[in-house]
Order: sequence, then structure tokens, then C-alpha cells
Amino acid sequence: MAIMRREKEKEVGEKILDVDASMQGTLSFRDPVNLKINGKFEGTLDTRGSLTIGENATVHATIKGESILIAGKVTGNINAQKIIRIVPPGEVIGDIRTPLLEVKEGAILQGNCNMGGESKSGLTPSRREVLTAEELARYLEVETSSVLEWAERGKIPAIREGNLWKFDRTKIDEWVSNEKIK
Repeated sequence: MAIMRREKEKEVGEKILDVDASMQGTLSFRDPVNLKINGKFEGTLDTRGSLTIGENATVHATIKGESILIAGKVTGNINAQKIIRIVPPGEVIGDIRTPLLEVKEGAILQGNCNMGGESKSGLTPSRREVLTAEELARYLEVETSSVLEWAERGKIPAIREGNLWKFDRTKIDEWVSNEKIK
């Protein structure tokens, strides 16, 4: 049986989700949360905030997140916007992409690592994700017409290329976190 706890910590508004279960599927978070997996997980993880894979965890997944700490076993590709830390007895089998990587003595990394430099936009390649209006509408769970209207009026960070609008996901996430979405 899954045991999931969401607790308020000392810092007001901090969200913690501690999963000690066997799960499979897709976990996707729109808002930042401190997620800790202590059991088995198989599928896709798309997180905001920090993700911790506990010592007893076994994860077979494609992982996308901000700050990721791995002490358990992960098989799959990992993309982190900020940092990946692998600590003993942590083991990663798969390719990783992150601007910062820390592998402590005794931890294992078996795969390729891409720590590409800064681009013209000031974003590392792992942080730069361009969305179309339709993709952004699905991401924000709104109508495409609303996204296009916001872009036309300059209410949302957007770049116009010819007749198409493009949206940098990092800038959109910042815009959403500043509660500018109405």
C-alpha cells in the first residue's frame, strides 16, 4: 500500500511529498515540491524543486528536474536544470545532463554526462526548452487562444518568429511562479 505524506515544514509554504511505495506511471509537478522516493518507481518523473532518491529506492525512469540527489539505484536518463548529486551507495546507469555534477567517492555513474556551457540566451542547454503555443496551452492547462492572446498583448514571455510564437519554458516557469498567470 502506498504511503504518501504531505507536510508543512518550518518554512511556510514548503511542500514535501515522501513516497515509500511501489509505483509506476508518470509523476509531473507544476509547482515546486520536495519529493523523496524511498520505494520502487518505474516510468517518468518531471519535478520542480528538489528530488531525492533514497538509499533503498530502485528507480527505472526518465527523470527531469531541478536539483536531484541520488542515494539509491537509478536506471534511466536524467536531466537536471541546476545540479545532480550522487552519494554512496547511489548508482546511476544512464545518461545525465546537468550544469553541475557532484559524484561522491563510493557512488557509481555508468553512462554519458553532458555539462554544456552557457548559450547566447544565458541558459544551459539542459535548461532551454522551447514550447509552441499548443504545447504551452497543454502545459498551463488553458486554451491555445488564451496563450496566443497573452503573447499578442505582451502579458506572457514570448518570442515571435514570423507567424509563430515560441515560449522558453524556464521563463514561463518563472512567470507562473511569480503568479502572473490570471
